[in-house]
Amino acid sequence: MIKVIKNNPGRQLNRNKNNFLSLLVILVLFFATTFISCTNNSIPENTVKEVMDHTITRLYKTMSEKQLDSLTNDQVMDLFTDQEKQVLATKHWMFDVNVPVVVSVMRSTEQKDVPFWLVPTGFVKTGETMKNEEITYEVWQKKFNAGHVGLGVNGFADYTLHYFVSVAPQNKNDQLEFTNFFPAGQYVGVLKDSAFTYHDWTELVLMNVPDDMKGQKLLTTVRGRGTESHLVGAFRKTVYPSSSTPDQVMLTWSSDPSNSIDIQWRTDTTVEVGMVHYREKGSNTFDSVSAEKYRMEDRDLMNDRYINRFTAQLRNLKPGTTYEYQIPPQTNWSENYTFSTAAPDSSFSFIWTGDTHHSPTLTKLYNLAYQTHPDAAFYSIAGDLVSEGLHRDQWDDLFHFTKDVICRKPLMAVIGNHDTRQGLGAWMYRELFSYPKNAPVGVHEEHTYSFKYKNALFLMIESTASIDSQKVWIEDQLKNSDATWKFAMFHFPPYNWDEPYYDIQAAWVPIFDKYHVDMVMNGHIHYYMRSKPMKGGKVVKSYNKGTAYVESIGIPTIPEKHPEESYAAVRDFHGDLYQYVKIDGSTLSFQAVNSDNKVIDSFLIKK
Repeated sequence: MIKVIKNNPGRQLNRNKNNFLSLLVILVLFFATTFISCTNNSIPENTVKEVMDHTITRLYKTMSEKQLDSLTNDQVMDLFTDQEKQVLATKHWMFDVNVPVVVSVMRSTEQKDVPFWLVPTGFVKTGETMKNEEITYEVWQKKFNAGHVGLGVNGFADYTLHYFVSVAPQNKNDQLEFTNFFPAGQYVGVLKDSAFTYHDWTELVLMNVPDDMKGQKLLTTVRGRGTESHLVGAFRKTVYPSSSTPDQVMLTWSSDPSNSIDIQWRTDTTVEVGMVHYREKGSNTFDSVSAEKYRMEDRDLMNDRYINRFTAQLRNLKPGTTYEYQIPPQTNWSENYTFSTAAPDSSFSFIWTGDTHHSPTLTKLYNLAYQTHPDAAFYSIAGDLVSEGLHRDQWDDLFHFTKDVICRKPLMAVIGNHDTRQGLGAWMYRELFSYPKNAPVGVHEEHTYSFKYKNALFLMIESTASIDSQKVWIEDQLKNSDATWKFAMFHFPPYNWDEPYYDIQAAWVPIFDKYHVDMVMNGHIHYYMRSKPMKGGKVVKSYNKGTAYVESIGIPTIPEKHPEESYAAVRDFHGDLYQYVKIDGSTLSFQAVNSDNKVIDSFLIKK
């Protein structure tokens, strides 16, 4: 079993204090786009990103894969010109001050290499320290005159706890003011015990702050920002590089499942135009639709840095109809490339899994599910599709392992904490999937969305985003729905043996109770649990009165003993599970099935 660890970014963000949530989500989303994107007009000329982009491009032309893999910190320092080092030393974190100040840089004592610019630019190690429950930080300080302050990169290794900063006026009577922050939107707090330093883990708070530093202005960041300058151990390869032949063919919905489908695929960058031919199965005539193309970059993917991804949206289809499609240069009509629109009746089935983490065992599990239940209309994953959401090679793995299914059945997933990365966001997830754009305000489109399939409403919710800010949206979706069946899927399980999500229990569960959500589907804790009927946090007599909370796991786990859960109807600590849910009018049947095709749990609900 993969144990849930304390420094889980999604778990910690999910449990923030409510009065910080909206602000923190906005800041985290800002960091995610600012650090990755080069299109922000506020980025100064000769930026850190430009230096790193040019350096990596140069390395790909001059170094072998073996040399890239073996780069050391000393070797990296020799790669840059003096001008480039100046950019790396001063343009990573910038602001202006109106009075002379003392700037303190707090860096982890566990970080092997001291940032190269600290000593040369005049910072002095003070001997003072502060800590949180994980690590100790040493304090480096430098005096600056009124005006511009420029700080450098965290380092060239991907150390996951970025330094943070405090600022104090040299003259205690001066009123300190900041302007011209880069990145923009900087949060300014107060340095003290209990202050958070990372927006993606606000429960990781400071202790033992030196008395003479308490009350200083605290400049916070996100843990993963050091990725911007990552070179040592940075480079990866994908086992499944792109080519001119379309692959990673995947179906999703961004509109009505009864009359639409979205078809997505990948090529290398030599292919500039994408198109889909489609027809009713067996017809002699076909229609065509052009695809939207966008280029995706994973800078550290040394054998496939750039790819083109295509999305074709098919609309005005006939309900209850099976179609077949081609992606040129394909010329044959293949049984693999088919899909069916939702029929105007009240019977259907779907399959979902818990965490998949791009595991190769998915090939067996997905193919088994498809062969056993070819009737399933679509597949879902309850978050943590991969382990590193900004590593495209892991998405390549996932799409390869599931390729024989997702080209025929739409994949409707929700985001998990591993699909985002240490405050840098989930831009890669958004660029890979085409989902309904009906998210609540303050949540990225396609992270939270809803769709209706026949007589069922599905709420697909990002539980790593603000919990309270999604309450109104959840209630609006439920109260305005006439669906017979109501489902909610999100990554973090409200009820579990390890660490119950009391904030979700307080914010969302009363709404699920009010509108009687039939089933809540989760992952994250890496075991299987189906609850007894739950309402108001208590077990009730019938699933007609209460909700079934089901959490599952789509990869192998190691059995462990866990504390009893009084609300649990069934538990299982072996992984490799998929869940098959069948709706027939007012009857729901459920099965949890392992990779040996053994049903480990089943139940029935009749309305």
